[in-house]
Amino acid sequence: MSRSHEDWMRVALEDAGKSGAAGNSAVGSLVVRDGEIIGRGGNEVNSTSDPTAHAEVVAIRDTGQIDLSGSTLYTTFEPCPMCCGAIMVSGVGVLVLGARHDQVARNYGDYSVERLIELSEYGDRLSVVTGVLTEDCANIRE
Repeated sequence: MSRSHEDWMRVALEDAGKSGAAGNSAVGSLVVRDGEIIGRGGNEVNSTSDPTAHAEVVAIRDTGQIDLSGSTLYTTFEPCPMCCGAIMVSGVGVLVLGARHDQVARNYGDYSVERLIELSEYGDRLSVVTGVLTEDCANIRE
């Protein structure tokens, strides 16, 4: 039985809750390929003193793989430009996101993942699915 985007996002929300409880931003991400989680992580910036330890990067690192072609990355919050770049160069094919910066806090001006993907000409390699458990993902950040 295949799982829905909502099912996978609920798993990412579990990691977001753990990250928030540990004093980090409450963001969770996971990488799924062929119906299996191959990488997962939550934000660890404060607990590791690593400014690159955003949930998406932690999940990508957790896969132990360089080429994530054919995979989907789920994240509870719109990836920042650094994370979006990591998602693109790792070969992730589908990005599924919950809340967006304009719903909670605007940290990067007029940025959106779609704008960066378009600017980087990755539109034929990375598709974006939005609106998955948006309210749940936004509220976990509060």
